[in-house]
Amino acid sequence: MMRRFCILLTLFLFAVSCKAGTPRRYTIEVVKEYNHDTGAYTQGLFFHNGELFESTGQYGESTIRKVDLATGNVTRKLNFARKYFAEGSVILGENLYVLTWTNKVAFIYDAATLEYKQTYSYPREGWGLTTDGKNLIASDGTSRLYFLTPELKLLNSITVKLNGRPVRYINELEWIDGKIWANIYTSDAIVIINPSSGEVEATVNCGGLLPANLRTADTDVLNGIAVDKDGRIYLTGKNWPRLYEVKLMPVKK
Repeated sequence: MMRRFCILLTLFLFAVSCKAGTPRRYTIEVVKEYNHDTGAYTQGLFFHNGELFESTGQYGESTIRKVDLATGNVTRKLNFARKYFAEGSVILGENLYVLTWTNKVAFIYDAATLEYKQTYSYPREGWGLTTDGKNLIASDGTSRLYFLTPELKLLNSITVKLNGRPVRYINELEWIDGKIWANIYTSDAIVIINPSSGEVEATVNCGGLLPANLRTADTDVLNGIAVDKDGRIYLTGKNWPRLYEVKLMPVKK
């Protein structure tokens, strides 16, 4: 029921966007595809110093890992204790941050070695996580985004709105060209957000990215946005067998 509601909400928001004509609208075109671990319930996805990092969720299956883009093979992996459900992740400075869903803690690792450094208490649900290069930006499944210091102290928050209406279920995040890209949970939609105002400046319809013949009973929703140092954009989903390099295609009015 919740999944159906979220999908209907997304379709409504896209319809409003189309009618109002304010936010730009895009679809995507696949440039290249790569293998992806179907056991990876993708929560966070990002590049750092040319390496692809991924955090994965589910109790008893949560990990933070380095992935070889060319093959999809996991080259380094840390497992979380069974009681933790890992969520979004990002590197800022020398630290790798991993949020947890409802455990009310965030873990900090050494970005170079992946050695554990410390645990911070965290006051809300952890969903997505990214950085503008100075501070952390987090989502919690609502329409709010939270700007945090490297010590996870709250600086300020914004409400994500599309044509004046709050957009709920903001999930995985990525900072691209001064904007925040976000998956909308349970949908095939990505929104591109102004980090100052919270307004959605563009919507990206990713419907049909993973073809039906590659889907199984374990295939879950679109989730995972990463950009490399050359500006190439990559998308995947939870338990997907593929990770895609994509480019945006403007929707003609």
